[in-house]
Amino acid sequence: MSTNIEQELLEALTELEKAVDSVRTASPMPDLAGFFARIDALASRLPRGTNPALLHYLQKKSYKKARLFLQGRDPENQAGNCRHS
Repeated sequence: MSTNIEQELLEALTELEKAVDSVRTASPMPDLAGFFARIDALASRLPRGTNPALLHYLQKKSYKKARLFLQGRDPENQAGNCRHS
């Protein structure tokens, strides 16, 4: 079961991905720093007992992996250089 913070985090990650996809054509440019700050603030509010995989993805700034995890699609994540999915 996801928490409200996880739901907000998923929304922020989805919005970031859309903003990144629009960078080439957007005018004005999206404020990506604002998205990163929001994601970091939400991540810092995750409760004890949060799944270690999600915490790892967020710590490593693997935002696509964090989004897939929160969508229940963690098996789609590929192993990274740190040998963690």
